[in-house]
Amino acid sequence: MANLKEIRNRITSVSSTMQITSAMKMVSAAKLKKAQDAITAMRPYANKLTQLLQTLSASLEGDSGSKFAKEREVKNVLIVPITSNRGLAGAFNTNIIKEAKNLASTVYAGKKVDFYTIGKKGNDILKKTHPVIQNNNTIFDELDFETVSVIAEKLMELFTEGKYDKIVLVYNQFKNAATQIVAKEQFLPIIPIQLAEGTTTTQNSDYIFEPSKEEIVNQLIPKSLKTQLFTGIRDSVASEHGARMTAMHKATDNATELRDALKLSYNKARQASITNEILEIVGGAEALNN
Repeated sequence: MANLKEIRNRITSVSSTMQITSAMKMVSAAKLKKAQDAITAMRPYANKLTQLLQTLSASLEGDSGSKFAKEREVKNVLIVPITSNRGLAGAFNTNIIKEAKNLASTVYAGKKVDFYTIGKKGNDILKKTHPVIQNNNTIFDELDFETVSVIAEKLMELFTEGKYDKIVLVYNQFKNAATQIVAKEQFLPIIPIQLAEGTTTTQNSDYIFEPSKEEIVNQLIPKSLKTQLFTGIRDSVASEHGARMTAMHKATDNATELRDALKLSYNKARQASITNEILEIVGGAEALNN
């Protein structure tokens, strides 16, 4: 009977876990719809703005180019991994941490590499082995453009002051609920669009700029960079909910299979116990008759 009690306790425990994972799956599914709509609506605007500014930056020559587009010898690199504050999302956070470490040890080997972490999970792991200049966990509490703008302005300041020669974002790009793509995106300096050989910007765009091309670029680039970071964080949030929903769906399925297997084992053990009791009763009756 002790074995039966142990199996009953395990069935109760697995059933409780299954209820929790199922509830988490439904919560993530509800949040995913809102996050997915937000990033889907924002991407066309962000992509077009980035494309426009890359084209304008490429057309600026010499010292007239933006301070955010100036290439320098890369000695100091800042990597900005975007993770979440909570776990139970499969490989969502692990993939970002792994990619950030890989960039530091391979692509930027020999350079001075620091991290600016967004999200508690990334900070908890990276700070043990790498220098983290700052961490922001509270951004997800009330995610809006103004909050992200503060971080973007800090990153722009670090670049323009010459503290870092390159800043790279690492985040999960949302594809669908089951698929997230690890994106490595150069934040600063801005990458000018590459024109086809023998083609000039005047051939690509015959526009009249007012007040001037330089002023337009210098005013819009900070907004474009803020939008780029905001898009990356939005992508990460949608990916997190999708990854957690998928992980909790699999966990619920596994818990269901384990519960069913335990119930089968319980029924077999119970039947064996009943059979043994019957045999003992029959054996005792026969002994009395003899």
